[in-house]
Amino acid sequence: MSSSNITGNATYTKYEIMTRINLRKMAINQSGTISAVKVGGEMGRRIREMGLVPGTEITVKQRAPLNDPVALRVMGGTLTLRNNEADYIEVEVE
Repeated sequence: MSSSNITGNATYTKYEIMTRINLRKMAINQSGTISAVKVGGEMGRRIREMGLVPGTEITVKQRAPLNDPVALRVMGGTLTLRNNEADYIEVEVE
């Protein structure tokens, strides 16, 4: 049985820590990637048909004065969602 001892400079890999939050909690100009859409039925179908599916990158662009609705930048376009829809979308952010 042989063993080796590694000496010299250590190599470190940078790990990015991603946090999952509800889309409603994202700040203006914050970006992230959709990790889950946690609703089924008609609302889930409607959300997915708008292109809000896991893996999609989004950016919160604006909020109305009472924070509802929220304007998102998605695939080069702008989309608005009510908070009751945004509540079902989980996003990974840095």
